[in-house]
Amino acid sequence: MRTSSASRVSLYGLLSAYTVSLFGTRLTMIALPWLVLVTSGSASQTGLVVFAEAVPLVLGKALAGPLIDRFGARGFSVAADLVSGAVVAAVPLCHWLGVLPYGLLLALSTLLGLARGPGDVAKRTLTPATAEAVGMPLERMSGMVGTLERLAGTAGPAAGGAVVAFFDPVWALAVNAVTFLVSALIIAATAPGRGPVPAESTDTAPEEERYLDRLRAGLRFLRQDRLLRSIAVMLSVTNLIDAAYGSLLIPVWAKETDGGPAAIGALGSVFGIAAVAGSALATALAHRLRRRPTYVIAFLLAGPPRFLVMAFDLPLWTVLAVAVVDGLAIGFVNPILNAVMMERIPRPLLGRVSALTDSVGSAGVPLGPVLAGLLVTLAGLGPVLIGCAALYLGSTVLPALRPHWRELDHRPPPAVTPEPDDHKAKAPAP
Repeated sequence: MRTSSASRVSLYGLLSAYTVSLFGTRLTMIALPWLVLVTSGSASQTGLVVFAEAVPLVLGKALAGPLIDRFGARGFSVAADLVSGAVVAAVPLCHWLGVLPYGLLLALSTLLGLARGPGDVAKRTLTPATAEAVGMPLERMSGMVGTLERLAGTAGPAAGGAVVAFFDPVWALAVNAVTFLVSALIIAATAPGRGPVPAESTDTAPEEERYLDRLRAGLRFLRQDRLLRSIAVMLSVTNLIDAAYGSLLIPVWAKETDGGPAAIGALGSVFGIAAVAGSALATALAHRLRRRPTYVIAFLLAGPPRFLVMAFDLPLWTVLAVAVVDGLAIGFVNPILNAVMMERIPRPLLGRVSALTDSVGSAGVPLGPVLAGLLVTLAGLGPVLIGCAALYLGSTVLPALRPHWRELDHRPPPAVTPEPDDHKAKAPAP
């Protein structure tokens, strides 16, 4: 299949926008809590600011889907990035002007969550059209995006910490505002427009359709598709556990084993590097592998072992070795799941169903650290870690043994892309 230069520009543009926006967001994840902590000295106020962004982010994802389908992923992504940039820029501006009371900071954090979550979904919704334009398997496209997410997750906090340490947290927020602007410009200039609606689609999503009707159509599709529904529930459980693991269980483990911040940093660095390598391997290999066996093996390696080595108080080198295996394995999961979701959702419903799936999958994130803190207080760290291992196994591997999960391996036949026509694009082959 021949790939036009315009198609490659769309690919490079989407990947660049992902990189810039994710990197900037990771800066804010470090800078905003630190700004609150150093200006107020209150851990509770710091936690409330983080919570004020996290909950609207989840809700914003769920509610934005019908608007993404109505106005197009490209235009919505640009608008969301511009709003996010303006909100983030307001924090350092108000701080420099001396008019940043805590209530205003809470309000800005809420607005940031409402804008950033839908913007992330809109960019992800551009993935299938971009992959089709360059003739790339969805697993490979998703693997590229996953690799960039891992890189941003590894390098972003380090860069954020450096900017905060050597300059000031408000400067990190100012940089994030610029990254949102750059992302919006890249998407506006390079992203593919709204393509033709596939002929086999049964939901044409007429322009005059009401917002609530569009939202109900997305909910109805997600409720009726057993595999997508199972994936959304699985992601909700695993993301809750992962949030508790990263934010609370690792620090408690490091404290109780006298590893301290050095152990936390070593574990994060080892996992981050391995996860980047795993995502890169998945980019090259995932589209050639059977999906369901790969998914099961990846979660067997990336799920229970990391909790059990901590629960049984094994040496640090063992925990780090398991973290390497964890990072390499987990890189294969997201390309498979993202490809399956993008293949199964009809194009007119793509924005709202993917947004609802993402929202359900993220719903437990704000609650994870809170629930884990209560359980560790009541039962101790070891039993909670063992419980997390069992819950991870029960929510990831065991459901995949059910018959409807065999549909993971049902790949659609390759699309036949016609030669470009100077006047009108031809319909794709059935």
